[in-house]
Amino acid sequence: MKKDYKQKLFYALYGLIIVLLFGLLFWLGHFTIFKNLIDKIEQNSFDIRQTIISSGKENNKDIVILAIDDETYEYIMDKYGSWPISRKTWSDIINTIEIANPKYIVFDLLFLKPNLKDIEGDKALINSVKKYQNVFLSMNFDNYSEDIRKSPEYKDSLKLKIKEGKLIDSEYITFRNSRSVMKELSDVTNNIGTINVTREKDGIIRNITPIFKYKNDYYGNLTLNVALAALNKKEVSIENNKIIIDEKHNIPLGTTQRATLNWYGKSKTYTHIPAWQVIKAQKNNDTDFILDNFKNKIVYIGTTATSLSDIKSVPVESNLAGVEIHATFLNNILDNNFIQKLDTKIDFLISILISLVVGYVVLNTQSVLKTIIFLISTLVMYSIVSTYIMSQFNIWIGMVIPFISSITTFVLIYCEKYLLKSKDYEQTYRLAVTDGLTQLYNHRYFQEQMKINLNNFKRYNQIFSLILIDIDFFKKFNDTYGHQSGDCVLKQVANILKKYSRISDIACRYGGEEMSIVLTNTNKEEATITANKICQAVRNNKFILANNEKVNVTISVGVATAGINGEEVQEMIEYADKCLYKAKESGRNQVVAEID
Repeated sequence: MKKDYKQKLFYALYGLIIVLLFGLLFWLGHFTIFKNLIDKIEQNSFDIRQTIISSGKENNKDIVILAIDDETYEYIMDKYGSWPISRKTWSDIINTIEIANPKYIVFDLLFLKPNLKDIEGDKALINSVKKYQNVFLSMNFDNYSEDIRKSPEYKDSLKLKIKEGKLIDSEYITFRNSRSVMKELSDVTNNIGTINVTREKDGIIRNITPIFKYKNDYYGNLTLNVALAALNKKEVSIENNKIIIDEKHNIPLGTTQRATLNWYGKSKTYTHIPAWQVIKAQKNNDTDFILDNFKNKIVYIGTTATSLSDIKSVPVESNLAGVEIHATFLNNILDNNFIQKLDTKIDFLISILISLVVGYVVLNTQSVLKTIIFLISTLVMYSIVSTYIMSQFNIWIGMVIPFISSITTFVLIYCEKYLLKSKDYEQTYRLAVTDGLTQLYNHRYFQEQMKINLNNFKRYNQIFSLILIDIDFFKKFNDTYGHQSGDCVLKQVANILKKYSRISDIACRYGGEEMSIVLTNTNKEEATITANKICQAVRNNKFILANNEKVNVTISVGVATAGINGEEVQEMIEYADKCLYKAKESGRNQVVAEID
């Protein structure tokens, strides 16, 4: 029965620990500093998982990058003498690539203002963009003041058509100003989208904004516009926090109205073709090179040279060109391959379940080593499972809260076990050193304390005294009133001893009707005063017997003091016993502290 009670107590405390733990985590979640810390660690765990699973992914081979890399930059500076190059060169590159009939040519470069020193170059680029309606151009949103730049107005044909639904405004989608392509280009094409990319607080890009809001109208990300063209769609819907393109393609959005990218690998995952090779192929009329590299491809054109400052940090790579981020975004759309993070509530539910399992095992396993191995194995297995789920189902399951809750549960449950075992030990020890009838310490404990106090006396000169007490005529009392009444008297005398003893004093049942008190830091005079108080208190007390009859009881008391009446345990006991015997011979009901 006692075991069942103990087990129920264990589980009750276990449940309370789980409730308090998650209550604490929920409360801490209201503090920005704690939330930011958890988010940062969680994002790092996401980066690790993405790095692991990206190596096993196959990227879309129809997406290629025409790279302004370090070699191309060197080539341009040598041949043309400056960067950026003439727009006539870009026109020539477009015309050359179009020989291979590419699906789309996408510029991750901004053509902002007319070049008054190269009007012919501008005209050439405008004519090429007008001629080939598969060329996409970039613009950029920002929040610059009207005093710096007047915010431009855009024609309706550039606005994204949303069939139904709307986005929740956030700092990542809502802007009040824009850097637009030069008007002559926007007049000849509607294939224009924004290339805004926003880093997280730790400087890493994990998310991208598919749709932007500018002057109460929606505009598509450059890559979203490319994807709509590739899927032959003219509009999107927003439903259940998703951008719906068609039945097979949708973009899940997080609370910030951004999409979490699923990465396919590190730098140069997509085929990189240095732009200088295209310029050279054009001059050499190398059609085979153009056909081999660009036929039916989606060609992103952007800078990858470190010196041109379009290098970003992403989960799988600390130095990745911005154009590769847009290529990854397009790959995600076409493969319907975005990462979707589970709601925090589900993370908490998972954490509770894992914590319950960990707590149950800890409670029911005696071996500390086994429970540590189990905890480590559980966390490792959870890491593997969460990585597998991200790899196979594109679901981001939180790791930080489950880890924190599991480890904290483990520690707290062990603290609980330790405290309860300590209580058990204290209870067992108390029972071992306590007299069951009087609840005074027993004879064994008395002997231990006498030795301890005598050692302290010898080493530190800490004086102490001993009082021995015997209830007068107790055998006769038992014969007259019965043993039950005798027990009642023993209990009540014991209570008087406790009442007149200090916390530091040790009241014991010496044996039978004899009791004793070890008085720490007490000299002979002080001990005698205490003994007389106890003797008087017993004398004046009415003792209630088993039959509720009230009687008077007296005691005889002997006193001994360390150093004066002995320097060994047995010597002090013998002296106190002789004093007690003298008190009895002298008429009982008195204290004797000295013998002749």
